[in-house]
Amino acid sequence: MQYTYLGKSGLKVSRLCLGTMNFGPATDEKEAFRIMDAALDAGIQFFDTANIYGWGQNAGLTETIIGRWFAQGGGRREKVVLATKVHGNMHDPADGPNGTEGLSAYKIRRHLEGSLKRLQTDHIELYQMHHIDRNVSWDELWGAFELAVSQGKIGYVGSSNFAGWQIAEAQGKAQNRRFLGLVAEQHKYNLNCRLPELEVLPAAKAMGLGVIPWSPLDGGMLGRNALKKLEGTRSGGNPNKIEKHRAQLEAFAELCSEIGEPQDNVALAWLLTHPAVTAPIIGPRTLEQLESSLRVIDLKLDEAILKRLDEIFPGPGGEAPEAYAW
Repeated sequence: MQYTYLGKSGLKVSRLCLGTMNFGPATDEKEAFRIMDAALDAGIQFFDTANIYGWGQNAGLTETIIGRWFAQGGGRREKVVLATKVHGNMHDPADGPNGTEGLSAYKIRRHLEGSLKRLQTDHIELYQMHHIDRNVSWDELWGAFELAVSQGKIGYVGSSNFAGWQIAEAQGKAQNRRFLGLVAEQHKYNLNCRLPELEVLPAAKAMGLGVIPWSPLDGGMLGRNALKKLEGTRSGGNPNKIEKHRAQLEAFAELCSEIGEPQDNVALAWLLTHPAVTAPIIGPRTLEQLESSLRVIDLKLDEAILKRLDEIFPGPGGEAPEAYAW
């Protein structure tokens, strides 16, 4: 495994991040335990989750499974760089009108305590805003996060699904308070979704945020089974989207066949070539899927392959404004 710093922080994380969204809804607890043990054994120590995973009335289930895994001991908690998120509705009647999606100092305090309890830990390395909340000021947000940092309950703050200008605003407000600010942005980014190259990735790189791509395989579209429409695969559930991109997917499959690597590994390896990317999130549902992804770290894509990928999946043309202006 390879490691890098998380943005401008001094925290080192593995270049693959274990996503846990499937734990509970798609992957039972026993298999989730096997996956987390195998990830640690392979050197993946960066784990990402969210308080709402488990979904709906089962929100919190995924954090609970991770907490029970930590409780087994053996240094599991100490070895993991843990990231979770706040923003969604936890369906807790005690939240009252403040339980809806969004952020506030009140909600951050309550939901942080809930995550710590479910995860059976007293601290979280990276606490992320799952989405922007336009109804709350940065003075309120940074005040809440500063308090959590001073209490030792969180180490760093991250964002997710922020626009480039929102990252810039957040960092400016943090700097005025002499606070570290954001160290990571978790964003949808993959070969089939390259719009973040216009604003988000340049902003993150310039302001010291490590980018953590979610949906690196575009919901299975860039996986090895996308064209097979296998029952049970995520891509198989959206045949219209497959047909829309069939020409691209066939060209991609042909290129990967020439390389001798499955599509999902090539798609992940491509993400790792971008200087702003810290670690794409892999979300295995089985131990076999995890093991298949480990080769990505050693997979090198030369300039000729990268050029062909650009031809198959053309990006926006570079960074803004040069991508569309003289």
